[in-house]
Amino acid sequence: METIIRQTTSEGWIAEVFGAKSVACGGVIRRDLRWIDREIGRERFIAEVRARGFHLIETGGQWIVICNTGFLRVIC
Repeated sequence: METIIRQTTSEGWIAEVFGAKSVACGGVIRRDLRWIDREIGRERFIAEVRARGFHLIETGGQWIVICNTGFLRVIC
């Protein structure tokens, strides 16, 4: 079994994820659920997304954050 060593604090991880250029541009970021679980946990991640007014969707073991506070419509 592989040992994982955390390189940053949870606050540092949040700052890194939500400091991405795509976030500032209203783009999209995606993260593997296992990575979220390991780094900060799902509840904390959801809270961070909600605090920013962004949208969160799940597919194929990934969480996709739509970094825009506007209306969201799923077409298909």
